[in-house]
Amino acid sequence: MAKKEKVYVLDTSVLLHDHQAITNFEDNFVTIPITVLEELDKFKLGNDTKNFSAREVIRFIDKLSGSGSLQEWIPLGKGLGKFRVIMETSANSLDAVTVYSSTKNDHKIINAAISLMEKEPKKNVVLITKDINLRIKAKALGVIAEDYATGKVALQNVQDSSFYSIDGVDSDVIREIFLKGCVTENGILGRKKHTNGYYILKNGKNSSLAFYDHLSDQIVRIEKEFVYGVKPKNAEQAFAFHALLNPDIKLVALQGVAGTGKTLLALASALEQNKQFDQVILARPIVPLSNKDIGFLPGDANDKIGPYMEPLWDNLKFIKSQFGENEKKHKAILEMQESGKIIITPLAFIRGRSLSNIMFIIDEAQNLTPHEVKTIITRAGENTKIVFTGDVHQIDTPYLDENSNGLAYLIDRLKGQPLFANVKLEKGERSELANLANELL
Repeated sequence: MAKKEKVYVLDTSVLLHDHQAITNFEDNFVTIPITVLEELDKFKLGNDTKNFSAREVIRFIDKLSGSGSLQEWIPLGKGLGKFRVIMETSANSLDAVTVYSSTKNDHKIINAAISLMEKEPKKNVVLITKDINLRIKAKALGVIAEDYATGKVALQNVQDSSFYSIDGVDSDVIREIFLKGCVTENGILGRKKHTNGYYILKNGKNSSLAFYDHLSDQIVRIEKEFVYGVKPKNAEQAFAFHALLNPDIKLVALQGVAGTGKTLLALASALEQNKQFDQVILARPIVPLSNKDIGFLPGDANDKIGPYMEPLWDNLKFIKSQFGENEKKHKAILEMQESGKIIITPLAFIRGRSLSNIMFIIDEAQNLTPHEVKTIITRAGENTKIVFTGDVHQIDTPYLDENSNGLAYLIDRLKGQPLFANVKLEKGERSELANLANELL
């Protein structure tokens, strides 16, 4: 029996998540409901990533259609399928608008899929959407609905520990690392040898924190030292500081639950290296509360963004508190703030900038799409270091999850690359109460 051809119906959320989505379904048929065109039109204005994606999709469809009709199947190119726009009309008595007692666009999109199922009975029609509730509603009416899989990663690849504990290391090796600061790898790490890998080498009560330097093929000792008034409280934090301060590592991902010190470590490292960069930028994506746009909040621009940036200011205040007001480092922080050498800002405010001679820290990176992460990194110029921090389990945006967010994508795709290091912080250091909440609630 011949295998049924597939027709994928794409929701607006898919196109805003990945503006190249139409071409990512191999040689299958791809469609979008006409309602999606209307939604893209609403999203085309603005400077956010979703606005950029909307404009790119509109341009692509316009170029693809040429002078022809979008009601006819249009070839997408060599090795790909065909594309067209479908209507939401249905002769079937099953009507999502009637069933759900609402004319919202989601229901019109479901109706378009139902209509296509009627007109193309010999094809498998599949609705693709990032909206979980839309998938459920579609399935309730007999429509096959799936998440957009492109860009999704295996969560296990991200959850794996970013460092290894190796027992039974020759005591002479550990002694040499302590005395000389390094030792030739020479098979000590075995199968656990990885580019920019971090290790706890053990022999009984003796142990050493270490880093594998692929450039010299040596195991290098790591010490717990103060970095701009902040001392690592555990091995993970020591590894994080090493990656953040290593000039050969240009891209760092720090993942971990709340209270593990991700942002604090990144900021302290940036301050420690401030003379090596023209500017230190701390940014985070603004995720509007209760899905309300930031423009609806009271006050001027600073009043609107203030609550979102407060966690970053808290970390800066903590570092300043480690020094007296008359101490050199306390004054240096104040001078950097006044001169604009250190900036705390929403991520949207730095879009389009060229990132040269900058240490750029992006907080809450799990709320970025893979495309947004790629866009940020591809803007890196000479002498720029980029740090992404976040928790892949703490997603605040409706169309991302543990497998599809930008931070998880970054770690999965770049693990093992010479310019990249990933450190997973597991032990909370905020307080016993915070640790209890992370473990049991």
